[in-house]
Amino acid sequence: MITRRHLIRSIGGLSALGISTAAYGVAVEPVLRLRVTRYHPTPRQWPADFPLKIAVIADVHACDPWMPLERIEAIVDRTNALKPDIIVLLGDYVAGLHHVTRIIPSSEWAKVLGGLKAPLGVHAVMGNHDYWDDRTVQRTGHGPTIAHRALEAAGIPVYENDVVRLTKDGRPFWLAGLGDQLAFLPARRFRTVSRFGADDLGATLAKVTDDAPIILLAHEPNIAPRVPARVALQLSGHTHGGQIRLLGWSPAVPPQQGIHLAYGHIRLKCDVIVSGGLGCSIMPLRFGVPPEIVEVTLGRTSPVVS
Repeated sequence: MITRRHLIRSIGGLSALGISTAAYGVAVEPVLRLRVTRYHPTPRQWPADFPLKIAVIADVHACDPWMPLERIEAIVDRTNALKPDIIVLLGDYVAGLHHVTRIIPSSEWAKVLGGLKAPLGVHAVMGNHDYWDDRTVQRTGHGPTIAHRALEAAGIPVYENDVVRLTKDGRPFWLAGLGDQLAFLPARRFRTVSRFGADDLGATLAKVTDDAPIILLAHEPNIAPRVPARVALQLSGHTHGGQIRLLGWSPAVPPQQGIHLAYGHIRLKCDVIVSGGLGCSIMPLRFGVPPEIVEVTLGRTSPVVS
């Protein structure tokens, strides 16, 4: 028989569990935890004998107290320690929260990210919050954003529907950076907007002039169903893995065209890897998807012994 005392104890236990879970999701997972998540995809379009290690940083969302400069410095040190061939930054550098004690100016967090080092350089695209935070860009309908200028001042090139041809050990590949797909969503408050995105996938890929493999940087993964098989790998962020992920399910990120693009490695016409990112948006809460630096290794890292 269930007595009132048993019921109160049960309710108290559930309340304690709820409070401790919430405390973990706010104070521990998003602030104290940091992991490196490793992928070794085998895209059909990428030569198996061409090894390339990529470090991916997404969704920093710099702000106090959730993502202070000291934490960004630790992320930079951890990323450099991976000794990647190339580092890519996938957008959303500015704060995505209102519950902050300080908005960190772009010049400050960009200077810290300027400490990232890799033989093939550090390369960046913008995210939706980088556009949304810039009222001038929203009013005029074109960039560059404040975040864009800050990164370039720190020595990091930013790509908006543009490409660069890179070479490792005499082997070429293309890095393509897409404009943000939600860039001008808030501009509806200021003017008539016919299209929300700053992205142009066709024009971007048209700048590729040979058959070397392509890596596409796209802040939002939503573009993935439209990316042609000419691209070997798409790297995206934006979703934060849903920020709450339960048994592999991210309830806050619905499928796109029936495809789950919330987190992880997805194989479509090209391979797609969606980072869980580092910071938080809307609420300073993460549960089941700790902040992560992503390491992607393409090709074989050692000779195959027959």
